[in-house]
Amino acid sequence: MPATTASHTRTMKAIVQREYGTFDALRLEAVEVPRIAPDEVLIRVRAASVNHADWVMTSGRPLIGRLAFGLFRPRQAVRGRDVAGTVEAVGASVTRFVPGDEVFAEVDSGSFAEYALASERLVSTKPVNLDFVSAATVPLAGRTALQGLRDAGRVLPGQRVLVNGASGGVGTFAVQIAKALGAEVTAVCSARNSALVRSLGADHVVDYAREDFTLRTAGYDVIFDLIGNHSLTALRRSLTPGGTLVLSSGTGGRVFGPMGRILRALLLSPFVGQNLRIFAPTRGAESLAALRELIESGAVTPAVDRVYPLADAAGAVRYFVEEHARGKIVITV
Repeated sequence: MPATTASHTRTMKAIVQREYGTFDALRLEAVEVPRIAPDEVLIRVRAASVNHADWVMTSGRPLIGRLAFGLFRPRQAVRGRDVAGTVEAVGASVTRFVPGDEVFAEVDSGSFAEYALASERLVSTKPVNLDFVSAATVPLAGRTALQGLRDAGRVLPGQRVLVNGASGGVGTFAVQIAKALGAEVTAVCSARNSALVRSLGADHVVDYAREDFTLRTAGYDVIFDLIGNHSLTALRRSLTPGGTLVLSSGTGGRVFGPMGRILRALLLSPFVGQNLRIFAPTRGAESLAALRELIESGAVTPAVDRVYPLADAAGAVRYFVEEHARGKIVITV
């Protein structure tokens, strides 16, 4: 269906970043509504959620990341990756959506705005049992958890799975997805978040302030590490002899970030009996459709911590970084 709106002369409100810096680099401005390509969908944004990727883009750290998203300033000025809303218009070659459809998606950049563009292949119908606020939490964090456990971890029914960082955006999805895959789940988080992760289905909870799970003698079949606060040696000690460690984050300096830890895992993996896996989540409608099925079945329910208006997107990102959000932070438009 041809595009029926979204002239490039129209303007919209958006959170724009012209330079790298702190939260103050995020400013509400009027910019042009993006023009639709033939294979794209223009979404009227109802809600967007905050991810670690948004802070990486805002701060420009680790510095190695600037090779991909702009050496001296961001190539894409409008922040935001997750979006839920209604289809405003579609490109000439789009066949799966029409204006008015309720959708969710992960865009390249630009969901902290009144309108956002997404390739048709990255858009899926919104779960019928979620409002826009909850739906906006799903795409990036949900697919990371799904692909980390289902694809990289290859979790099987009856296995023992540990999620390190269980109360965060990805972690809250990971606990539920691991349970849906039939695993016995141990959640590592702070004491204040233990009730949350138990409500999501965790069988066991470890308070990281009181206990180092890597000192436990019982082995786990899969460890999904979302924090990167333990050495590879310590994490391997917590695995069964043929267990799998899935790294989705890591510690590191301001220049290379987690790359050193990732490279060590890649070099070590061929020489040990355990599986050390670094996975790169791939975007697409397949993962969104799988997540929608889990959500509509009741197996997965998004955990929302706080909701901010678009004008206070900087405050939302600040809270995400400084307060260690429980679940997801959402921006409404």
